[in-house]
Amino acid sequence: MLQIAGIALITTFLALAIKDQKPNFAFLLVLFVGSGIFIFLVDQIQVILTMIEQLAANANINMMYVKTILKIIGIAYIAEFAAHISKDAGLGAIAAKVELAGKILILAMAVPILTAMIETIIQMMPAR
Repeated sequence: MLQIAGIALITTFLALAIKDQKPNFAFLLVLFVGSGIFIFLVDQIQVILTMIEQLAANANINMMYVKTILKIIGIAYIAEFAAHISKDAGLGAIAAKVELAGKILILAMAVPILTAMIETIIQMMPAR
């Protein structure tokens, strides 16, 4: 984490220093470093995903639900990353659309899980 924080702080100072003379270059620097940090974390993300899948398998949880939840989390992170990049570029309207799209996709992916939960609750209720 110290490496990531250090790189982020150095990038911030460099971007602020060159922003007045070369705003396009400052944005590209921020974009490049932000993407580099994300790529650096891909290995850690893979380890986390493997651990979650192993825990779910050991608990006999339906993998469809686990994979759907992991996809929802991925959509949330990707939408947030893209929205922040758009905001950094001064395109708040595009950022808002990316956030909205992420929310709608998350809702669409959550419907099967919500349906299964409701069906389970209905089955548990005594018949009238």
